[in-house]
Amino acid sequence: MNAASSISQIASLMADPKRSAMLWALIDGTPRLAKELAVMTGLTSSSACAHLSLLSSAGLLRHEARGRKRYFCLATPQVGAAVEALASVQLESAKGAQAKAPVPPLPMSVRRARRCGDHLGGELASELYHRLVVAGWLEGSGRQLMVSDEGRTQLALVGVYIDALAPHQQRGCVICHCTERNDQGPHLGGVLGQALFRLFLQSGWMREAEDTRALHISALGIQQINRIARVPTLQVG
Repeated sequence: MNAASSISQIASLMADPKRSAMLWALIDGTPRLAKELAVMTGLTSSSACAHLSLLSSAGLLRHEARGRKRYFCLATPQVGAAVEALASVQLESAKGAQAKAPVPPLPMSVRRARRCGDHLGGELASELYHRLVVAGWLEGSGRQLMVSDEGRTQLALVGVYIDALAPHQQRGCVICHCTERNDQGPHLGGVLGQALFRLFLQSGWMREAEDTRALHISALGIQQINRIARVPTLQVG
């Protein structure tokens, strides 16, 4: 199946508002009963089962049996990424102005920290990006930044060696702003984003959950990540 055909088939499945509502209800990775999804989307049980059957047969959902009950969840993290990306797109109206339809908020379980492609996303990642800029570890403007000399020195102390990661860059590596969700702001992508994410996982500060992009962060992880690029408070007097 070519890409265009795959996009068309997936889009046709998601075009129904009730099916897209079901997919969004499962975005946090929590398995839910058909009856629960029916209540959340305002469907009868029979209608909900029909929609769930279509989504499951297409490979967008999977289900697991727990006794006599069947729980549904997104088939892969990639399905969640696609649903979330579509939810963040703002359509243009006929007059050229952006439509004002509200973007549904992310569930709390993925809002704080989640996998965003090959790097860390969520509020924690946005806060880290802001600290790197304020501390002068990044320099430049626009959608691409460079690691400063100070940043290269300080990142090496953390265990991230920019020159080894991007030896062909003049002053380190390019930083991409991932604006997947407009309620969290930009965060680190690119080589630096990947390296920091690997560091957090390998250090045991966070771990990935199965079948969801939500990340579990330990108390030590929060403490250590929050120390990176932390600007010391000035003492008066």
